[in-house]
Amino acid sequence: MRIHIVDSFADRPFSGNPAGVCLLPPGQWPQDPWLRQVAAELNHSETAFALPLPAGGEADWEIRWFTPLVETNLCGHATLATVHTLHRERGLVGTVRFRSRFSGVLTAWVDGDGAVTLDFPAAPHHEVPVPDGLAEALGVRPEAAFRTGALGDLLTVLPDEAAVRAVRPDLPAIAALTRREGLRGVIVTAAASSREPGYDFVSRFFSPAEGIPEDPVTGSAHTALAPYWSARLGRDGLTGFQASARGGLVGTSLHGDRVHLTGPAVTVLEGTLHV
Repeated sequence: MRIHIVDSFADRPFSGNPAGVCLLPPGQWPQDPWLRQVAAELNHSETAFALPLPAGGEADWEIRWFTPLVETNLCGHATLATVHTLHRERGLVGTVRFRSRFSGVLTAWVDGDGAVTLDFPAAPHHEVPVPDGLAEALGVRPEAAFRTGALGDLLTVLPDEAAVRAVRPDLPAIAALTRREGLRGVIVTAAASSREPGYDFVSRFFSPAEGIPEDPVTGSAHTALAPYWSARLGRDGLTGFQASARGGLVGTSLHGDRVHLTGPAVTVLEGTLHV
């Protein structure tokens, strides 16, 4: 079985967010312990497993995502990596449909320039009090905090771009906070300091309780960031920059209760899985 490592939301190797991609043969899903072991062996923030489905159904593939520790409900960058791999290895053209266990049927397509667009459900957000201990864990007091519904994140708004870039999180404290609050992770975000860099807002994402201390570029978080910043800035089409060490741009476009996320990808490694 072939396995691929793909840098998503990246136009060059060793940038964006690396994901494992494993295209399974037709048939039944492997046992969950095996899936978790493969994801832990690859040790990227997410590994996507895709199983081909019989023709004529609501979807072409079923997809699941695993961190090194747990299965997750939604992952943008690993889905983008899977579409890139299908295009590169299987000659995918047009739209591909993925059935997911927790997020319904997700569609995606490869644009003419090779970039991939994902059609994901927009995550609603509602304001909540800043949880106790969050300011201390981030080292900065958020201006506002929002729960993101089924996505399970806490979206926190910081004063400016410099504050987002300067965050040095207390990861054990964030892990304890997210467990206590029933969260997947914490998003920090602010408006871009200027339009010159080519993006409208910045963000970072921390999910240490799920084995992701800081995610390089988080597609799923942008399902909440896109509607939040579209409402703030008055535009449906925006570009976000995730200001991690690797960094990456995510094009976002709001379509009612759906969000289109767009970015390129680069395959950096291919190999054979022997077990």
